[in-house]
Amino acid sequence: MRSCIARNISASPISLFGRELFRSPRSVGAIVPSSAYLAHAITNGLSKTDGPVLELGPGTGAFTRALIERGVLPEQIAAIEASEGFAVTLAGQLSRVTVIHGDAVRISQLTPFGPSGAALIICGLPLLSMPPAKVLRILSGCMRSLRQDGELRLFTYGPRCPVSKVIRARLGLVARRIAFVPMNIPPASVFSLRQEVHGL
Repeated sequence: MRSCIARNISASPISLFGRELFRSPRSVGAIVPSSAYLAHAITNGLSKTDGPVLELGPGTGAFTRALIERGVLPEQIAAIEASEGFAVTLAGQLSRVTVIHGDAVRISQLTPFGPSGAALIICGLPLLSMPPAKVLRILSGCMRSLRQDGELRLFTYGPRCPVSKVIRARLGLVARRIAFVPMNIPPASVFSLRQEVHGL
């Protein structure tokens, strides 16, 4: 077991990604790791004042590292990862980040920040490859975990928001595309989702 952990910690992002993609292509949901261009776009405008941050599906940690580069304190980041290989590697490489091996459908139970405790959630999950019922459970958990004025950021390889209009309407979410990243492989769009605020 220790040798397995050591191999994971020292593995390059590409080799680790390839191994996890081979093991579970549907759960990885991409053909290559997220690029630095996409990591830059999805963390654009963030700083040390924007924690706590929950990250869903951090994978090789591209977004996690970009958050830290923006100034978000590692202690203010919690990453929930379903893949044991990714989780072990990220925990070994970024020891000050809270890495939780678990399913994002349980985000409201797994978050270390408590109900309505996160200022931001960054989602790297392949939502379009999931059943709508699972997406609804994940997004419902996200809203319970976010502050009232919190933000959910996610990306997709198409031009439309990967969260359906039906789910957005049910949860009272407003989606806005905030970036297009042509240099990513494949090109990606970044969306921001917030709950509608009625009245003043």
